[in-house]
Amino acid sequence: MKQIGGLLAFFGVGSFVLNMLGREFSLLMWIDSWGPTTGTIIRVALVVVGAALWFYGNKQEAD
Repeated sequence: MKQIGGLLAFFGVGSFVLNMLGREFSLLMWIDSWGPTTGTIIRVALVVVGAALWFYGNKQEAD
């Protein structure tokens, strides 16, 4: 769970940075097909869900 969360958060943050540079991950090119606002919401959701999964997985390892 921790690895999946880290990967989602990485892609979310990376997508933000690349979008500002006019680029995008090939895997996530579909994000902006519904418009820039929806694309931003999807990127934020990737970061939030990824971070939540990472913290949850980290807590399970500690137990």
